[in-house]
Amino acid sequence: MSRRRDPHTKDLLAWEAQAVRIGYSSEVAGSGDLGNQIARLIGQALRDSKDAGRDRNDVARAMGEYLGRHITKNQIDKWASEASDEQRIPLDAFIALIAVTQELRLLAFIPGQFGHAVVSDRYADMIELFEIEEHQRDIELRASALKAKVRGAR
Repeated sequence: MSRRRDPHTKDLLAWEAQAVRIGYSSEVAGSGDLGNQIARLIGQALRDSKDAGRDRNDVARAMGEYLGRHITKNQIDKWASEASDEQRIPLDAFIALIAVTQELRLLAFIPGQFGHAVVSDRYADMIELFEIEEHQRDIELRASALKAKVRGAR
């Protein structure tokens, strides 16, 4: 006799942890000129946004509303083009792009250039706690070493 699986019971072994670090894989930006890497990331974010049902015209319009100035599809196309050396995305427009597309993975590019990661505020306290506990262990090890040295000097 086979047992039927309860459709309301979740499989505990199927659980996967959420990613703590956000960002596109290094293959998306690729290598080479920094401007080209940024253009590739913008292009990927726009493709992902299109897959979610928002085309470049929609993105341009929403970015314009966010910034309070006119943004065109042509500008967005140039920002996403590696061939367009004369026009790179300004920082405020980059922020607007992230806000409009909700592609938070774009946030990781700049800190990643300096060996840092972007993590959700949700994890900030846990990271700080880990740092404090690690510092406490270091202090305890140092204190133990000094106590042993002092005892040996008697």
